[in-house]
Amino acid sequence: MGDHLARSVSPGCERLANVTRADLDKQPHEVAEMFDGVARRYDLTNTVISFGQDRGWRRATRAALGLRPGERVLDVGAGTGISTEELARSGAFAAGADISIGMLQAGRRVRPAVPLLAGDALRLPFADSVFDAVTISFALRNVVDTEAALAEFARVTRPGGRLVVCEFSHPTNAAFRTVYLQYLMRSLPAVARGVATNPDAYVYLAESIRAWPDQAALAARIAASEPWTRVAWRNLSGGIVALHRATRV
Repeated sequence: MGDHLARSVSPGCERLANVTRADLDKQPHEVAEMFDGVARRYDLTNTVISFGQDRGWRRATRAALGLRPGERVLDVGAGTGISTEELARSGAFAAGADISIGMLQAGRRVRPAVPLLAGDALRLPFADSVFDAVTISFALRNVVDTEAALAEFARVTRPGGRLVVCEFSHPTNAAFRTVYLQYLMRSLPAVARGVATNPDAYVYLAESIRAWPDQAALAARIAASEPWTRVAWRNLSGGIVALHRATRV
């Protein structure tokens, strides 16, 4: 599998101005407000700016989790529940949690059968060891404390359970990486202006992707966050996205 071990600001949006830059302190209420502002067309925008690859990334995440009927999986940062819905196709019970009430409300309107509830990645509203697997897609980089989030994921996962992190990463081909970064910083915000309800929030998206650790560095963070072990990653779309997997001791 090729694995490797190892917002213009309007008066109504002033409070969101500080969350359009990648060096924000990522206070949970600011992150939640930013995503509240893009919730209505979030899924459509993601499909457009990813040229439809988001569907394949969700399927790959489900496959990497190896879910079986009867198991329970938690989808952290689930947003509108589109990723949670994909996980449920495995036959497992899939629940989604997100800090953005706006995203959850948008999801409940279009996916009323998907269990979605409010929850901070640093203080999940679940007892210890209740899930067979935990996953987070394109949301870990929005959490103020990566290591604390990984520890919280471990807390709610049973011993022997699995973690899969699906996140933007670094393309492995140097020439392609240069083109990709140009798309992120120039074209992505322009494309978002055509479909997103708050396109300037996508400036933050682009900058947060550029600032995020590469595949090996994220693997090292996960491995250092006991009790996760057997850390591995798989590149998708040439490294635009990477799936990191781990097992709870």
